[in-house]
Amino acid sequence: MNCINCNFKCSCTAIAWIVSAIIGVIAAFLQITAVITVAPVFLWVALGIAVVYLGILVGATVLARRPEESCCKCRTLGTLLVGLLGTIALAVILLAVGIVATSVISAILVGLLVFFLALTFAGSACFVKCAAGCEI
Repeated sequence: MNCINCNFKCSCTAIAWIVSAIIGVIAAFLQITAVITVAPVFLWVALGIAVVYLGILVGATVLARRPEESCCKCRTLGTLLVGLLGTIALAVILLAVGIVATSVISAILVGLLVFFLALTFAGSACFVKCAAGCEI
């Protein structure tokens, strides 16, 4: 895994982190002002998406293991794993705790959940772009 040839320009994964952080902050603000509410159905759907996607990702990486992988695939896989594991952990926490509409702690947790879910989707786009051979 030699990443010496990687450019120092803004990569797809960096953009994914920034956009996901902005989406998470907006979701936390909307939750604290009670503009949106988070139903347990959303938490179960987010948990299901993350668990199924993690299973697919693990299966795909086991089946397609090659020693000549590029550094962009390693970066995007790391971003995907952070997004998936964060989504799973926060969905389980929010399902166990319960959500109060105007609680600061609930707003922070919902913002983090939406951040990790957005990071999962943006990381997926980066992974597909990298797997297709496009420069990131």
